[in-house]
Amino acid sequence: MSDDFPPLSLNVPEPGCRPGDTPDFSDFEIPRAGAVKRPPVDADPDSIRDMAFSIVRVLNKDGEAVGDWAGALSPDELREGLRHMLTLRTFDARMMNAQRQGKTSFYMQHLGEEAVSCAFSRALRPGDMNFPTYRQAGLLIAGGYPMLTMMNQIYSNADDPLHGRQLPIMYSSKEHGFFSISGNLGTQFVQSVGWAMASAISGDTKIATGWIGDGSTAESDFHAAMVFASTYSAPVVLNIVNNQWAISTFQGIARGGVGTFAARGHGFGIASIRVDGNDYLAVHAVAKWACERARRGHGPTLIEHVTYRAGGHSTSDDPSAYRSKSEAAAWPLGDPIERLKKHLIAIGEWSEDRHTQAQAEILDGVIATQKQAEAIGTLGGGKTPSPRDMFEGVYETMPPHLIRQRQEAGY
Repeated sequence: MSDDFPPLSLNVPEPGCRPGDTPDFSDFEIPRAGAVKRPPVDADPDSIRDMAFSIVRVLNKDGEAVGDWAGALSPDELREGLRHMLTLRTFDARMMNAQRQGKTSFYMQHLGEEAVSCAFSRALRPGDMNFPTYRQAGLLIAGGYPMLTMMNQIYSNADDPLHGRQLPIMYSSKEHGFFSISGNLGTQFVQSVGWAMASAISGDTKIATGWIGDGSTAESDFHAAMVFASTYSAPVVLNIVNNQWAISTFQGIARGGVGTFAARGHGFGIASIRVDGNDYLAVHAVAKWACERARRGHGPTLIEHVTYRAGGHSTSDDPSAYRSKSEAAAWPLGDPIERLKKHLIAIGEWSEDRHTQAQAEILDGVIATQKQAEAIGTLGGGKTPSPRDMFEGVYETMPPHLIRQRQEAGY
């Protein structure tokens, strides 16, 4: 009888704090730096299941690099990495201001997440292909892609390589291994696995990397990609950037009942690791391990980068509406730039004065590049792509009806 059972109800997860609350990360378990061992690159996924529940960390609270994952980068490489992150943060700040000034319609920044893409890029080789989200511009900056070209794309001016066809910040460069960004992030995972499979089928040596946010792991594309990556042992590194928040929902909504996002890989037999996404050295070391694993034919790796989105989701977002204003400052893994700076100072390879000088030099360079881009054009005026471009680049041979339409439009 129906009276024997209570009314049905649903569980609706709630974040630890809301606007006005005091942030509390006391239940966030942070393992000691150096505590997680580095397994052999050919380790069986079942033998490293525990790595999906811990966090690979290299830098301790004193700025020292400790443990099996340390020592992969020279001081010169670390200084270069610091400059890459400083450049990305400065670039973000200038472009955010440009959007507020009406020079572009939209922007998304990387505040607090700079180490993820900047460090990962150092593990890649020419020809490898990234299928990124809109918060991996560090792959381009660390890979030597011209900042002027990035700004031209943001402003959709006459020198925009995509001719105004893409939203601002949705860059694309085959030469730099940066597949066109999709606003529907889940599709990137599927496409990265397909590209990796094609590379293997053709007997090539190049690998692919897929990128997705914590919120988008709830999409069906995530699971489809995992099935194919596992079944065919595709040479791909699949990255989940867990920055704690989707557009306005906290990570617990998408994570479901599983303890971590990395643990989802277990159901597919995929090697799965969590890494401190605010630790430049740890991200690079784990990325290098996973990329080598793919290159040597040991299959896919799922990496959960544990980090925090310190800014809004985009220029259209007000995070104060759904989270505490002080939550970013309370994030226990700190700031990636400050942590790498502290490490370099600790080993005698940097100083506060050199850091201040580097910040000034980078700011001057970004401003100079911005002036070049704005001299070409912005959303508010200047030279823009030709309307003729809307007819180009779709068909190898333009069909008659498009030729006719282009002629009717006067192009």
